[in-house]
Parts: sequence; C-alpha cells; structure tokens
Amino acid sequence: MRWLYTLFAYLVAPVFCAVLWFRGLRDRRYWRNFGERFGRGPAPDKPSIWVHAVSVGEVQAAAVLVRTLHERYAGIPLVVTTLSALGDERARTLLGERAIVRYMPLDLPGAVRRFFNQVKPRIAVIFETELWPNLYHECGRRRVPLVLASARISPRAIGRYRSFLTLFREVLSHGIIAAQGEADAARFRSLGANPERTHVTGNLKFDFALPANVTTKGHELRQLYAADRPVWVAGSTHGGEEELVLEAHRAVRRAHPRALLVLAPRHPLRFAEVGAWLEKQNVRFIRRSNPSARTPDLEVLLVDTMGELLDFYAMGDVAFVGGSLVTVGGHNLLEPAALGVPVLAGPHNFNSADVAKILVERGGAEIVKDSTELGARVTALLANPAERERIGALARASVEDNRGALEKLLSLIDPLLRQ
Repeated sequence: MRWLYTLFAYLVAPVFCAVLWFRGLRDRRYWRNFGERFGRGPAPDKPSIWVHAVSVGEVQAAAVLVRTLHERYAGIPLVVTTLSALGDERARTLLGERAIVRYMPLDLPGAVRRFFNQVKPRIAVIFETELWPNLYHECGRRRVPLVLASARISPRAIGRYRSFLTLFREVLSHGIIAAQGEADAARFRSLGANPERTHVTGNLKFDFALPANVTTKGHELRQLYAADRPVWVAGSTHGGEEELVLEAHRAVRRAHPRALLVLAPRHPLRFAEVGAWLEKQNVRFIRRSNPSARTPDLEVLLVDTMGELLDFYAMGDVAFVGGSLVTVGGHNLLEPAALGVPVLAGPHNFNSADVAKILVERGGAEIVKDSTELGARVTALLANPAERERIGALARASVEDNRGALEKLLSLIDPLLRQ
C-alpha cells in the first residue's frame, strides 16, 4: 500500500509544483525557498525538536508550545515547518527568533530523507492530524518519537482513514496521540491506536496568550476610524461570503446609519479582488493599506494588510468569524472570544467543531444561518451594550476555563526529550 501511495505521490508532485508556480505569478511568496519542498533548506548544527503546523491556524496553536520548549530546552534547536505560504509567513513573524522556520518536504522518500538528514529530529510534534505515510515511516526507521498534538478526526473523515488504514498503522501503534477530546480519542482507538499511548489533552488553541498591547492597538484603531460610531468586524471571509456580509451590513445600517463594517478577507490574493468588487457595489470604503484615505460617511474599512486582524477584533463591538457561512469550515473563534467580544459565526464550523460547541453552549458565541440572521443579530447587539458585555464576558470565561492543554502535552513530551 505504501508503495502505491509513493507512486501516486510522485505523480501528484509535478501538479502541486505547477500550482505553486502559477500562484507565484500573483504572489511571489509561493516561489520563495522552493528547495525546502524537496528537503533542502536551513538546518541546525545538532539534533533538534521538530514541530509541524500545516497553516496559519495550526501555527497560532503551536506558537505557545514552541515558546515554552524554547525556554525549557534552551540548548536544543527548534525547527518549525509549515505547508502554506501564509503559514510560513506567520511562523516567521511569531517564532523566527526562536526557531528555524522552513517548509515541510513533499512526502517523497528522497525529500523526506534529505529533510531528516538536515534537521536530525530528536522528536517530531505534528499538529493537528497531518498524516504523511513516508514521513512517519522515516520516523519509525530512525526511531524518532512521534507525537500528534491536538489531534482530531471528524466523524465524516473517519471512513476515509479506515480506507487507507494500512498506511497509518505504524503511527497509530507507535506514536503518541494527544487528542483534543474524548470523542477524538475514541475515534483513534477505533482505528487501532494503542490505548496506552492515546491521551486526551484538550485543545492547545485555548492556551494562546493575547499580545500585551492588543487592547491599546484596538483603541487606537477605533479612534482613527470610528471614534463615536458602532463597529462590527467580519474576519477571515471567503469568496461568496463578502456578498452575504455586505447584505447583512446594509440591514444593520438601516437601524444604525453610522455603523462601520471592518471587512478582512482571509487570503491576501483576494484583497484587490474584494476592493474592486466593493467599488462595483458603489460602497463607500477605504483600504487599510492607505491609512491617509478618508471618505464621508464611510461604510466599510477593507483590511488589506496582514497580521492586524486581532487588533481589529479588539476595536469592534461585535465579531463575525468567516469561512462559516460558506462550506470552508470556519476559522479561529477564540481570538475575539478571548478579547471579550461577542462572537457570531455561520453554521459551517467543522474545522474547529469542539471550539464552536464550547463557545455556543457557554453562551459566548451564536450561530447565524444566513445574511438575514447575521444582520438581525448584529443590529440587536449594537443596540444593547449590556447584552454585548454579558455575552463577551461569557466568551472570555469560556476560553479561560478551557486552558491547560499545554501542560498536559508537555507532560507527554518531556519524558521523550529526557531519554
């Protein structure tokens, strides 16, 4: 089975590289450090701790672990890998001073061997459930301990895992699985995971720390763009979702004529596209990348910059987290929740179903099924400061009460590093 998988991987690799090349025509970040995709790149001078986080969300979750490992094991180099250009950029911003950041190699035997020869991992920590047969086979061959951190399997994905079970039997039997919840742990055990090596540690995403100055930055943004206006933020939106958000905003402005929408598309490649679309809609908007721009009765502030979404959440009265009114699977609900901002999301939150469930059950977040419900809830919340305060407090408490995954995960990692 692994031989067939490897043959398939060799056939797919040129397609993957072609996709990166075409994306690079619009965004040169996709062309940078291309050799790392084949196992060639910066390397430590001695055996390292290797942490893999596929993209931005996983990088955010892994950051707290990497910082702690850097302090606890100062003499051991850290290597952080990602798959996406956005993840790579975010990892360099958050962790570049503490770790070597590079791309994960393609799951081809030669690329994997070169990567291991360079990085020389003493341990591999993989977020969240990235399953790479050749890479994990190499971990076993070199006796590198493997930990799946914040591991999860959705109910709808378990059938696919069963279909290819022989590819993953090695990691299930010998790897340590630190599952997000008991339901995830049970699914891993049903696939044949070693019960003695399967643990419930919780979701590390709850253990993130807000930047010390985020509230100050939010206040400064409020003074700059909307000192005396109601503001709601739509973060990490996707294609097909901006239309729904703008429709909701028009309903909001019928009740709150001076309300401002802060619109932050998820992907930089879409910034110009969304700006052009807003122009066609005759929306009065300005771009964050042009801070000197001003327009009377501003309707929308388009966030076409990177790394500022958290500051804008701190600016807002209400937050809608995108990727959830369309079938993308949702994004990080915890950032606005930790800031004490009432959280709204669409019905599609399968990327972080446990997080959404906790926040909704605790009353810190609400699910809206369409633009009509979104507009109605934003309108109601903007009219009721006491209700915003109540929901925001529940959201913040939900985050605080679910911290602790970091120490549980470290209790599994520490013995492996002290062997």
